[in-house]
Amino acid sequence: MRRPAGGMPSKLSNWLQPRPDGEPARWLKALTGDPTRDSERRRMPQPLLRQRLPSGRGAMEQPNITSHGAGVLSVRFWIALILASVAAGLLGAGLMVLLFNVQFAAFGYHQGSLQQGVAHASDVRRVTSLVIAGLFGGVAWFLLRRYTRGEPSEIDEAIWSGDGRLSFRRCLGTSVISEVVIGMGASIGREAAPKLMGGASASVIAEWTGLSAQQRRLLVACAGGAGLAAVYNVPLAGALFTAEILIGSISLPVILPALACSWIATATAWVYLPNRAVYLGIPDYHFSGSLMAWSLLAGPVIGLFSAGYIRLIGWVSHHRARGIRAIYAPVLAFGLLGVIGIWYPQLFGNGLDMARDAFLGIGGLSLLFALAALKPLVTSMCLGSGASGGLFTPTLSTGAVLGGALGIVWSLAWPGSPSGAYAMIGAAALIGAAMQAPLSGLALVLELTHSGFGLMAPMIAATVLATVVAFHVDGYSIYSARLPAYSADEPGEPASPGEPPGEGSEGPGPA
Repeated sequence: MRRPAGGMPSKLSNWLQPRPDGEPARWLKALTGDPTRDSERRRMPQPLLRQRLPSGRGAMEQPNITSHGAGVLSVRFWIALILASVAAGLLGAGLMVLLFNVQFAAFGYHQGSLQQGVAHASDVRRVTSLVIAGLFGGVAWFLLRRYTRGEPSEIDEAIWSGDGRLSFRRCLGTSVISEVVIGMGASIGREAAPKLMGGASASVIAEWTGLSAQQRRLLVACAGGAGLAAVYNVPLAGALFTAEILIGSISLPVILPALACSWIATATAWVYLPNRAVYLGIPDYHFSGSLMAWSLLAGPVIGLFSAGYIRLIGWVSHHRARGIRAIYAPVLAFGLLGVIGIWYPQLFGNGLDMARDAFLGIGGLSLLFALAALKPLVTSMCLGSGASGGLFTPTLSTGAVLGGALGIVWSLAWPGSPSGAYAMIGAAALIGAAMQAPLSGLALVLELTHSGFGLMAPMIAATVLATVVAFHVDGYSIYSARLPAYSADEPGEPASPGEPPGEGSEGPGPA
């Protein structure tokens, strides 16, 4: 046996000598018991079973089971969460009632999809609807911003940089205006309003129940994700959206309330919204070597496309119309969209029907490429005019038509897989990269279609590669790119969401 310089065997020395950190020697701990192993558990809040297992190992050695943040999950918080969940579901359903009825009135149809209604409307009606939407939205947003100046209405900003407080009246006003103009054909996402109203209702409930700032931020984030979940019937994706994007952690103290909030809100919204997939009739596509090889090549391409798209969104968000220009800019932007929509009616609205057609394999190469180029441009044009709305569905639909187009080209060299399968992979890859949230992107596509499980391997491959490329090329997301600039006078304080220092304007709208 090798002996250390002192002459005592090293193992025996370690057993007998006191520890350098002040703990007792191992022989003494063996006789008296290890106080750190046998003592009551240190987790907060304390579990009912206070003693550790005989091994003495801690439950929190599993990284996601952490006490960090767990202290906010008090009985009062859970009560507030239930109230906020129900509110998010009801408000989401109410906003969809408004949206659908505006669509019916604007384009003169009573059943079917928006795209079908637009296709049967005359050219004059299409353009007129968008011009009226621009006039209404420009005036309404201008007045709202003027009379609610400085009131917080940007949920991402409130969670990431603030204390979670949101102005309910301002959030309600911008949400209603947003859904009206989307119903009349504006190319922005409908999910921003339910997300915002979920967060605003949670902010009010947090005040009523006396929650701390940390609890309020978590509650607002959960209700924001639940609002998105409710209107699209995607409870798992809504919870992941909360954890992955709004909070940035999938630890147990975050994902548990996020899941609870999303499923309660989704079930509550069934009072009006259907309990089924948003995209019906999507085939159960199967894996193939062609799809796998295409995903490995298309993923980086979609990542580069995402980085450019996000830069465009960030630029128009920063330079969007303000002041008196915000009154007439939507009229011009929406009117131009109406003219373009004479030839491409798929561009009207948030793009939900455009994605459905791509998932079903409808559309040729030239149409899909045209839509992939035009949808980001008209969406950016609407946002740049000062409109508030979301980007989730426009981005998803762009990924779908881009994937379908690239898939058709690939099939010329390696045929055998339908374009709809490429569209689903492209949608997941672009939304995952654009949100910088691959888990949420994958879950959204699967839950929206109730299909795609046979495509999991190529879908994950394309999403990972697209997200990695977008991250290393730039790293912004469709949410962080729209954050407002900091005030030049107060570099540590952001300007009010979506507005320059000293000017009242609600934020560009998340999602």
